[in-house]
This record gives sequence, C-alpha cells and structure tokens, in this order.
Amino acid sequence: MTIFDQILEAQELLGKNRENAQSPEEKKLLLLAIEALWFVWRNGQSYEFESYLKDVEANAPHRVIAAFNTRDEADAWLRTQSKPPDLALVLIADKYHVVLSSRDGTRCSLVPAPDLEYHLEEMMRDGLPPAGVTFNTREDADIWFNGQAEPPAQTVIQIGGEHYLAVYYRNINHRALFPFSRVERLHERRKRRAEEGLGE
Repeated sequence: MTIFDQILEAQELLGKNRENAQSPEEKKLLLLAIEALWFVWRNGQSYEFESYLKDVEANAPHRVIAAFNTRDEADAWLRTQSKPPDLALVLIADKYHVVLSSRDGTRCSLVPAPDLEYHLEEMMRDGLPPAGVTFNTREDADIWFNGQAEPPAQTVIQIGGEHYLAVYYRNINHRALFPFSRVERLHERRKRRAEEGLGE
C-alpha cells in the first residue's frame, strides 16, 4: 500500500469517527487531523512523511531539520529564514536545540533542548543496550558509519569501551554519534535543579 493509499484510508477512518463524534470539540479535532493529512498531500510532502514514519517505527531520536558545526553558523541560518520553523529541532555541534519564534517571525532564538538525553535515558531503562558493533577508535567507527549509503535510523555501537548511539537523520543525510554518558549529565542537571527547588 502506497503512502497515498494510507493517507486516504486514514482520512476515511477519521471521517467515519467524526460522523459518530458526540461533541463539536471532537468533530473539530478530527477535522483538524483530516486537514493535516491533506496539508501533507497538497504540499507535496507525502514521501517525506513516509520517510518520517520509518523513523517513528524505528523508535529513532526526534528528527532535526538542519545540523550545524557552530552556534554562529546556526544563528546565521536562522537570520535567513523569512518564516522561522517554530518548534523545529536542529543540531548545533551535535546538541539538540529548538527554534522558538514569535508568530510574526520578528523574534526568534535557538534554545537547548534535552530531547536526545531523554531518548538515551529511555533506551537505558533496563541498563545499557547491547552494542551491535564494536570499534577500538572513533576513526574506525566513523569509517564504518560513513561507508554506509543509508544506515539504520539508529544503531548502538561501542568505541573503546564506551557506548554510543549512531543516528542517521535521513531527511538531511546527517550522521551523528551520541555517547550514552550524556544521560549522566541529565541526571546531574536534574539533581542540581531539585536542590535549587526548580523543575526539570
């Protein structure tokens, strides 16, 4: 079944549920879902949506729309956006940031986001996941990772005794290696904020 067939079937199912919905609020929300799928279709994003669904099925980390080596590069990119992609995620030096923008786009910023740390933490709920492949050096791991035309969305690897998550962002053809030790920093930050009486 093609992505177009799936979208049409989903809309049909949503339409039936809308007919049986009891409240105007439910009907409005179901119509919103139907129109969201039409938005994907009519803006020529059906194949991109299909690619996104593959990442969802693989339980991969949240997608990013761009990756930058430095904050200066990211800020320069953001200044060129006539309509900043509000709430979209980007990578800056392999750290997640979220785009925050006013509705009119006159004020926007990039704010650090802990999405990746939460993902790693969830993967470690029952302890460190087993590594699918092991390397002695980062260079060896990079050669392996970059040598794949289209790697899996995520793969647990081990480099010199430390576990990493190798993530392939297929939508921007970007590869990144994230150490699971980032979770320790997340826990330290939580502990510090708890001691200060602040939320997460």
